[in-house]
Order: sequence, then C-alpha cells, then structure tokens
Amino acid sequence: MSVFTITEAMKQLADQGLIENKARSRRVVRDRRSAGGTRPTLVLVGGYAGSGKTEFGRVLARRTGWAVLDKDSTTRHVVEVALVALGQPASDRESSIYLDHVRPAEYAALMSAIIENLECGVSVIATAPFVQEMADEHWLKDLERTCTELDVAMRLVWLRCDTATMHTYLTKRGAARDLAKLASWTSYSAQLDPELYLPQTHDLVMNSTGDASLADQADTLLNKWRT
Repeated sequence: MSVFTITEAMKQLADQGLIENKARSRRVVRDRRSAGGTRPTLVLVGGYAGSGKTEFGRVLARRTGWAVLDKDSTTRHVVEVALVALGQPASDRESSIYLDHVRPAEYAALMSAIIENLECGVSVIATAPFVQEMADEHWLKDLERTCTELDVAMRLVWLRCDTATMHTYLTKRGAARDLAKLASWTSYSAQLDPELYLPQTHDLVMNSTGDASLADQADTLLNKWRT
C-alpha cells in the first residue's frame, strides 16, 4: 500500500478522534473506554501536607478502577537523588534549591506521566499538593485546554482539614520529608491558607476530625460527576 494511502487513512482516523498524530510520524491510538463512561477523566486531588489527599485518591481509584499517579510514589526516589547531588538532605522540601530547581522538574515529570496516560485513553487520579498549581489560573487554563484537545473530563478536588488534624496525620506518617514541618509546626502552620482561593470550579472534601468519611464523600462526588 502506498504511503499516500496510509497517510490519508490516518488523517481520517484522526478526524474521528481514534488516533492522535505525533511528531516524527508517531501515532497514538486513543482508546477512550474508561470505567464509568466513554470519556477519560483526569482528577487532580490537591491539599496541604497531611490533608489526606493520597488516601482519598486511593478511595476513588478503588471505586472507579482508574489509574493513580501519586507525586511522591512517582518522583520521590529521583528527587532524593537530585537533592543529595545538589548538596541538600534527601528529605529537603523547604530550601530554595528544592523549591526553585527540583520542584518544577518534579511536577513536570508528574504531568508528563499524566498526559501520556490520557493520550492513551486511560483515566487518571493524580494526587499531589498542587498548592501553587491549583491557585494559578494560567496553569489551570493550559491544562484545561489540553484536556479539551484530548476529549478528557477534568475534575479538581481540594482536601481541606484543620491544622490539628494535619499535625496528627504527619506525626503518624513519620516520613522524613515532614520532619522540618513538624519541628517548626507553629510557624509552618501559620503560613497555610485554610481558605485558599482556587480560580477554577472544584469540589471540596472536608477531612477534619468529625467530618464524613472519605469513602462516603468519594461516593457522593462520583454520583455527582455521573449526573
């Protein structure tokens, strides 16, 4: 079969949304089948450290069968090696070296993995603080544009809980990356904005002591998204 015929066939498939043409003659099949619907879904689950976002993401994943991409699970080992190579402790999450140099690359890697799954029609639940990202209208608009191009439904979820609950969770978790926060908890928690403004439409999950369980709130959200 001639190259021209193949190219024309690929154009028709692309017009139907079945494949996506990439640079250097690469083509990706867009299998848009996913649990709960025909369109893939991207769920960004954000919140401060200790708010319960990873746990909530896993609850959603168990109910939907969608893939989970957690920032720490995805990037932590590489981040720690990079920090040590730059002369910082592997647990550093507070210095300018981490914030200005390592963190941007960390989030870029996470987002690349997210987009690659979405391009293949796989729904993704991504869990990370997303504090800067969810408050950045331009970042959100760019992501929304990408999701529109891929015919992906985008959902934003913000986990909110009081600082006492966060402290309890971080203490129980005992992760090295949390030690600096716990050591200066009063000053650290004073910097948190419990009413953080998110410019994009989002769903709020409350996770302080006494709030409804994450499982019940996940069921409520999924029912809302399906209607």
